[in-house]
Amino acid sequence: MTRIAENAQPGQRRARRVPERVVYGGVDTHKELHVAAVVDAGETVLGTRSFSTTRAGYRALLAWAGEYGQLARIGVEGTGSYGAGLTRHLAKAGVTVLEVDRPDRSDRRRKGKDDDLDAINAARAALHNHRTTIPKSKDGAVGALRVLRTARAQAVRERRNALQLLRMTIVAAPDEVRDHVRNLTRMQLIRVVAAWRPDVSNAADPITAYRVGLKSMARRYLELTDEITGLDDLITPLVEALAPQLLARLGIGIEIAGQMLVTAGDNPARMKSEAGFAMLCGVAPLPASSGMTQRHRLNRGGDRQANRALHLAVVSRIRMDPKTQAYMARKTAEGHSKLEIIRCLKRYLAREIYYLLNPGQQHIARRPYRRRTAA
Repeated sequence: MTRIAENAQPGQRRARRVPERVVYGGVDTHKELHVAAVVDAGETVLGTRSFSTTRAGYRALLAWAGEYGQLARIGVEGTGSYGAGLTRHLAKAGVTVLEVDRPDRSDRRRKGKDDDLDAINAARAALHNHRTTIPKSKDGAVGALRVLRTARAQAVRERRNALQLLRMTIVAAPDEVRDHVRNLTRMQLIRVVAAWRPDVSNAADPITAYRVGLKSMARRYLELTDEITGLDDLITPLVEALAPQLLARLGIGIEIAGQMLVTAGDNPARMKSEAGFAMLCGVAPLPASSGMTQRHRLNRGGDRQANRALHLAVVSRIRMDPKTQAYMARKTAEGHSKLEIIRCLKRYLAREIYYLLNPGQQHIARRPYRRRTAA
């Protein structure tokens, strides 16, 4: 875009085109208000302002940033939480959005913190493309899968808590209550207790109160089971349609494939390499060498749910896959521990899944290292 600058003298029609200034934005997101900042290519702060977290506020923010020049890109903190709505609006408007990581702690200690400073730091991070990543696109089928999986995981946790509370309550229940259910299996216990019909008119009696409470816990367990089943009926066909290539691999089922899809997002192309995907999953070993000691340490970062899914897949392959079993035997003979072998297998599996999720990426095999011999 260019601006036309005309001479103010009458009768002179010549005009010269001046390139419009390129600016960069940053947003510190909050629940009710977003604080935005605009800087130029020289890191000069052109302005800061607050906007409401509504569609009208998003439009006002974009128009305000455009008043300073051509908006090249904008850095947003928390694109997956408070900044999700703003990120979607900016993406639809054709603006390049970058997710900005938290500021460096040493800089924060030296320079302090407030919303304007955070927005300015986000703008400068977008300017230099430092501490930034491409945010997940959450407006597709994988975004829908993520919401369904979140609801299912919460229901599973609540059902487990209900069962644990039921069993602990039975342990301390009066003998008149405990003797009826102490030898039942889990589902027998749930169905028998859920079918009780205690007389609630005498709730002050401990036996009656125990029966009422246990019945409530058992029914809660059954209701959550029905909820989980309903969510599974929605999740299973969605994963089968999105990732049949994952489900065809040994050790990868609906749960693991669904987690890998959610980790990659609707735009898996944002991950530039399989090494970056391994780092995202927390399975890339980190160098920890010093002096004559050459070693790597376990990566504690990344998506821990993805790390867990890879671990479950590797454990399944150790039980069922002859190739994995042969690899385990060979590495064990070389002196490696079981945990070290599992870490290597998780790294290999992350590479395999990356190329399955990105079929357009060319897999460049590494050449085997050959030791040179003296002539």
